[in-house]
Amino acid sequence: MLHTRMSLDPATTGPAIARQPVVVVGAGPAGLASAACLKQGGIDVLVLEAGAAVGSSWRQHYDRLHLHTVKQQSHLPGMRFDKKLPRYVARADMVAYLEAYAAHFGIEPRLGEPVRRVGVGTAGDGGGLVVESARGTYPARAVVVAAGYNRVPNPERLPEQERFRGALIHSAAYRNADGYAGRRVLVVGAGNTGAEIALDLAEHGAHTTLALRSPVNVVPRDFLGMPTQVTSIRMRKLPLRLADAVGRLVSRVAFGNLARHGFARPDLGPLSAIKLRRRIPLIDVGTIAAVKRGAIAVKPAVARFTEAGAVFADGSAGEFDDAVLATGFRPALEDFLAISGLLDDEGYPRDWRAGDACPNLYFVGYANVSTGLLREIAIQARAVAAAIAGG
Repeated sequence: MLHTRMSLDPATTGPAIARQPVVVVGAGPAGLASAACLKQGGIDVLVLEAGAAVGSSWRQHYDRLHLHTVKQQSHLPGMRFDKKLPRYVARADMVAYLEAYAAHFGIEPRLGEPVRRVGVGTAGDGGGLVVESARGTYPARAVVVAAGYNRVPNPERLPEQERFRGALIHSAAYRNADGYAGRRVLVVGAGNTGAEIALDLAEHGAHTTLALRSPVNVVPRDFLGMPTQVTSIRMRKLPLRLADAVGRLVSRVAFGNLARHGFARPDLGPLSAIKLRRRIPLIDVGTIAAVKRGAIAVKPAVARFTEAGAVFADGSAGEFDDAVLATGFRPALEDFLAISGLLDDEGYPRDWRAGDACPNLYFVGYANVSTGLLREIAIQARAVAAAIAGG
């Protein structure tokens, strides 16, 4: 591969901007894809990763997780998944793929080096961007923030949560159903994580209740042999109203009237909910069938916890031994991004490039799309590399 390797040791003052590396924050799918595209363009790259290995967040997900998007549309630029893998790649195989991807492109992140601050440097740094990590300071030609859409668990607490005497964890700490057989488990939150954890628990003998914090669109992972992701790609140019109508029709045909099973109809259709509220539909991999056969009970939102369980929004109550809070994650970019005006009110980047507000700062992996995040990461990584090369 044709590029000049240079010293990337921390420095308080750096070479001319043209000689400085591009710093990529994060060595998950978005960071590795960005680094690979930059290296293919002959651009020096320094990748900083807080974790102990590439794909750190993927290593921490629950065991049974598989991609909800097909492997043909989910690979990173320049390297496809092994043909022997199933259509929906398992978590462990995704980790192996990320390791192989980094090795293939010669990406060697600085591991265990969390970024503390990304900001504008002083005149002594050339006035460009400066990245401060736990180990040093790096003047940068450009910075690509790719630290992950779901970097940290949401910190919110539910009403009277501290009263609950059972074992309570966030879904980030859930690995598998070992030890839960025969126990009464409340899963709070019916996004994809909560719904799949509830299914995992039910399949392994737990008495499982799923509490819906708000109405959620439900779509099948496959419909009539066609992956929902592929359908979404084909429909991406349709007007939202028409796309929503198709999505709701598919859901009704696939599942029937879900309101009868505790899943209230949301006010927005599946495509509008993604675009306007960043709400990804529940992509069903068996949870609905488990609900229908009585293996998973469905309740409305938790009104408050009690010592022995929870009271729900409809006034009903239940006793539980354990609770899993599938209350979501956030990028938490404000923790280290010391440049104002780049994030919206919910803490997400306003655009994949900062533009005039901060030239040479880019974001990869923060778009909320119906066509698949990994597919979008590949598109954005190429666009960012082209923009930096052209700059």
